[in-house]
Amino acid sequence: MNIQELEKLSRKKTKLVIGLMSGTSLDGVDVVLVKIENSGTRTRINQIGFITYPFPLGVKKRVLDNSSVNSGNVTDICKLNFLIPLIYVDAIKSLCKKAKVPLNKIDLIGSHGQTIHHLPAKEIFYGYKFGSTLQIADPMVIAKLTGIPTIGDFRTGDVALGGEGAPLVPYFDYLLFHSKNKNRALLNIGGISNITVLNKNFDATKVLAFDTGPGNMMIDIAAKKFFNKEYDKNGLLASSGKIDEKLFYALIKKDNFVEKKIPKSTGREYYGKEFLSPLFKRFKKVPKVNWITTIATFTAYGVFRNYEKFVKGETEIEELFVSGGGYHNKFLMKSLQKYFGKNVEVKNVESLGISSDAKEAICFAVLANETLSGNPSNIPRVTGASKATILGKICLP
Repeated sequence: MNIQELEKLSRKKTKLVIGLMSGTSLDGVDVVLVKIENSGTRTRINQIGFITYPFPLGVKKRVLDNSSVNSGNVTDICKLNFLIPLIYVDAIKSLCKKAKVPLNKIDLIGSHGQTIHHLPAKEIFYGYKFGSTLQIADPMVIAKLTGIPTIGDFRTGDVALGGEGAPLVPYFDYLLFHSKNKNRALLNIGGISNITVLNKNFDATKVLAFDTGPGNMMIDIAAKKFFNKEYDKNGLLASSGKIDEKLFYALIKKDNFVEKKIPKSTGREYYGKEFLSPLFKRFKKVPKVNWITTIATFTAYGVFRNYEKFVKGETEIEELFVSGGGYHNKFLMKSLQKYFGKNVEVKNVESLGISSDAKEAICFAVLANETLSGNPSNIPRVTGASKATILGKICLP
């Protein structure tokens, strides 16, 4: 493909686009195929197919090890940067086969990549003050092996302009879910929880969004430690325990992120094993199942506390739509409803006509289409960037 062909593709009103998302939970890669019509506020989507393609055994641990300051290895990171896109390509082929859509009919791929480290806070380093972020799974590898133009590495441009590089979903949320009748919030619970607030009277420039704190990440760590389970399926463990008040307030006291001013974003470098390790030692006598209950409750608390502190004064929400793996945790959902009370309806985002599990993958398909259409897709109020900008790197096959 040459630049002239790319320009022709950018003018195409209807495109078949694949979105790829593998997040902090590292359950595998979510792959979605959508038909996208138009761009900007005229964007319309139709989901054609979706799968979650598992990572080979051992890849999750290797990525986690290399996301840690104490165990990162430059050789492994170099290899993972090529291995993960190879997995993505297999996932794409598997989805196309399932959806009965030939690979050569796909117009575009949007890939989030795999975050290895995210350090958006500005620090002085050799006389320069800047933030940084690193997502591996080079989109050029995907483009060359599929023959499809691929857009990835969306966070870098925002961080370069002084932003947090996250969250990026709010622009997508505004395009597809803004209501003129009700104040809405969309909460995605992956490894980290992030919220988008859509005031019925505001346009895209005034959208408010940020990471609220842990999502499934700390629950997963505790489930692995105490029960050798990758996660708390359907919240069954959390539902069978009790909240340990002393541990709960120790979590609140230790967590500086929940109270941190916005804009803000976070990741495994804050809420990983290092966060919980001292508490594991300090609260040895807490029953194992109560750990899961308490952490899940704290996760819901983090979302509500952020709402009270940073959102409610400007926008009192009427509806909270939840997506991501956390939606399947019934205890977590009940905890959210308890915190938000009867005046806020807590619902599955699927009631808006979009798959809960596929939402973030769809987001990166849409962001890729926005990039190709020449539309900025960060929101400076959300990320703290100095200006709105076109995101992502366009890789030609």
